[in-house]
Amino acid sequence: MLDLRRLRILHGLAQHGTVAATAAALHLTGPAVSQHLAALEREAGTPLLEKQGRTLAFTPAGRLLVSHAEVLLDDLAAAESAMAAVSENGGTGTVRLASFASAARQLLPSAWAGLREAGTVSLRLVQEEPDDALESLRRQDVDIALVHSYSLLPRSIPPRCEDRRLLEDPVLLALDPARAGGLAPGEPVRLERFAGDPWLVPAADLSCREMIHRACGAAGFVPLVAAEASDFAVLVALAASGAGVALVPAMALPDGPPGVSLHPLEEPLTRKVFALTRTGTARRPDIRAVLDRLERSAREWTERHF
Repeated sequence: MLDLRRLRILHGLAQHGTVAATAAALHLTGPAVSQHLAALEREAGTPLLEKQGRTLAFTPAGRLLVSHAEVLLDDLAAAESAMAAVSENGGTGTVRLASFASAARQLLPSAWAGLREAGTVSLRLVQEEPDDALESLRRQDVDIALVHSYSLLPRSIPPRCEDRRLLEDPVLLALDPARAGGLAPGEPVRLERFAGDPWLVPAADLSCREMIHRACGAAGFVPLVAAEASDFAVLVALAASGAGVALVPAMALPDGPPGVSLHPLEEPLTRKVFALTRTGTARRPDIRAVLDRLERSAREWTERHF
């Protein structure tokens, strides 16, 4: 019979890549991890790992067993969530959350304050871009991943994950009022009108950059990039100075008067913000409490701004 604890170690090796990293993640020693893996191979009756230079690689049987282990561990997590849901003390615990910057800034303070007031759930936050947050969720380093998906750049839900939609975040054109050319504040615009303007864009490794290229491409032009930055607040400040124009999600706008003229697009572009959990774990009372608070924060933010 295959030992579940050893399957967890095998799954950990698939997530973390090396025996040393797996040992650190699971709070074991390296020799203990190696011993458990050797014992699991004996239980399986076939080699699961093979040496490739100085590293370990999975055999076909090893990869097959990892896929089954992932299902078993997800089902175990769902069972634990179900049991916690009927437990008298199920509402307590620490929930680990990964979030991109603007969601952390706009949604987390209110949610955190509400959870602290209730006194049953503690939060542990790490700021990560959506792709990294999804990887953290897959590795089980976090319980919830706050991610976004642009209408022009859809993001698929990973296998064995569940999503809860929080809000729809409109993407706005930000520009110096002097560039507005008679546009009334808040008046919808067509992007092709600004094909000849310098563009202020996010860094190349961010999905927001790809969103802008797709939006401009759909409008029939390639943006002439004058500046790029990883912080939307920098792009807004540059737009206010007259350096160029920028597409900015409403949640990413800096607090206070932005100093720019803001315009929705005639062809609306939006960013869906949602929370992802591993299948079944959203029933765990502490995780459910965090999701409910995030949903409430998102609703309050939407009511304040729209």
